[in-house]
Amino acid sequence: VRGLCPLKQILHQKGDNTLIFEARFESGNLQKVIKVNEFEYQLTLRTDLYTSRHTQWYYFQVSNMQAGMPYRFTIVNFTNRNSLYKRGLRPLLYSEADAKEHKVGWRRTGSEIKYYKTNAGQDGRQYFSLTWTFQFPHDLDTCYFAHCYPYTYSNLQEYLVAISKDPLKSMFCKIHILCHSLAGNIVYVLTITNPPKSGKGTKRKAVILTARVHPGETNSSWIMKGFLDYILGDSGTAQLLRDNFVFKVVPMLNPDGVIVGNHRCSLTGQDLNRKYRSYGKKCYPSIWYTRNMIKRVMGERDIFLYCDIHGHNRKQNVFMYGCERKKQAKGPHVHPRDFPLLLSKSCPDKFSFTDCRFRVGKSKEGTGRVVMWKMGINNSYTLEAS
Repeated sequence: VRGLCPLKQILHQKGDNTLIFEARFESGNLQKVIKVNEFEYQLTLRTDLYTSRHTQWYYFQVSNMQAGMPYRFTIVNFTNRNSLYKRGLRPLLYSEADAKEHKVGWRRTGSEIKYYKTNAGQDGRQYFSLTWTFQFPHDLDTCYFAHCYPYTYSNLQEYLVAISKDPLKSMFCKIHILCHSLAGNIVYVLTITNPPKSGKGTKRKAVILTARVHPGETNSSWIMKGFLDYILGDSGTAQLLRDNFVFKVVPMLNPDGVIVGNHRCSLTGQDLNRKYRSYGKKCYPSIWYTRNMIKRVMGERDIFLYCDIHGHNRKQNVFMYGCERKKQAKGPHVHPRDFPLLLSKSCPDKFSFTDCRFRVGKSKEGTGRVVMWKMGINNSYTLEAS
């Protein structure tokens, strides 16, 4: 989808300072722009493919700008009633000129930011607008705006190639193909553990980590990258963890959604994190193969922990959703609150135990966290990051 390179738009007469917008690139999302006046533009986002909803993720290019002028952008078709834009979140800007000249990458931008209910809507769905004022740093630059720091499928592939070429890391990190997505993209699975030392026949427990089931939650990929950087590093703690555990990692569960710039769904127009009970191997291959891989691992060794990494659009902090029965059994590693509590003790500035929840609501029955818990993994979590 949208694999062809965009034709160079030659729409402008000399002296025409209308901005040129483009989003036909990997993970891009923008559907339509209306010029309201010289420095004001109204933007409409594309819904997730084959749905009429999920407008949240945006990522687009802008060129032909004038520096130092107060531009105003308004995105008019958000569907979430609440947003972190009401609580200080600002859009991200990337300037190619600043990156080249000053090594400055993505940065937050904008003032007079408002997120508000509009009079518009569609199919009984209420629309909300996000508006902000800003200035471009350079004349005739090429700039990008995004909802959250982009992390594309190509970024992941480059990262995995670097691991496979590293003679040391490739000894304890094996990269395999878990399956192919609907569009034929590879879904990778990594197995990370130190080679067993001779004479040590202890059975290592497994830790399962997955990320990026929702394409617009790019921060989940950055957290996964942070974890991988750490566990593949040469610190004493990383060595100890690799000696004692087998890590099974699926870094991008929904590559198709990531590539086309969806916010929540795969190419079936479905939320894959509601499909862990489904036996639709053809429709939801990454979910089917992940569940099967976990079942296979359970047959070989104990699974100490399962965690699916997400980003949250409306809540602050980093926290976890776990699962517990009304009457919880007593015993070591049995209480699902133990692990998040320890996490909050070891990094109180980064993890909030008070934001954690352990209820299993009806709408969450098909999520990875609940299905893995019902399969017998007691420490089964969703990690959410603002």
